[in-house]
Amino acid sequence: MKLNEVKPSAGSRQGAYRKGRGVGTGNGKTAGRGHKGQNSRSGGGVRPGFEGGQMPIFRRLPKRGFNNKRFALQYIEINVSDLETFDDGTTVDAATLKASRIITLPKNNDGIKILGNGELTKKLTVKADAFTTSAKEKIEKAGGTAEEV
Repeated sequence: MKLNEVKPSAGSRQGAYRKGRGVGTGNGKTAGRGHKGQNSRSGGGVRPGFEGGQMPIFRRLPKRGFNNKRFALQYIEINVSDLETFDDGTTVDAATLKASRIITLPKNNDGIKILGNGELTKKLTVKADAFTTSAKEKIEKAGGTAEEV
């Protein structure tokens, strides 16, 4: 069997139901939308959370507590295992990570954080904005250095 020979089993796929194609189809004229009203019209309907003018639930319920989302630092996270692609003795920084296409630098970031997931066997000099404790240990255990920029 080849990939181009694979087909869905008989009866498992139905064709698209074409609405508004004449009265003989049983779904012509108004195409199942009924007569007049907001939902019968193109672009009709209400926005998410709208409750017909009643005070919406997200406004009725009290907001309490502090949320750090607006103020939290947003790092690009890289695992130690991703650094295994570099040659022994390389200095790994934002420029080399971008050149090797491990990261793409978005506009709203606060730098690069190295996480400790995976293993590292190569001696690297890693320059990043933040390191987890386990990541720092693994880099130093392999004979490299972890420098916070």
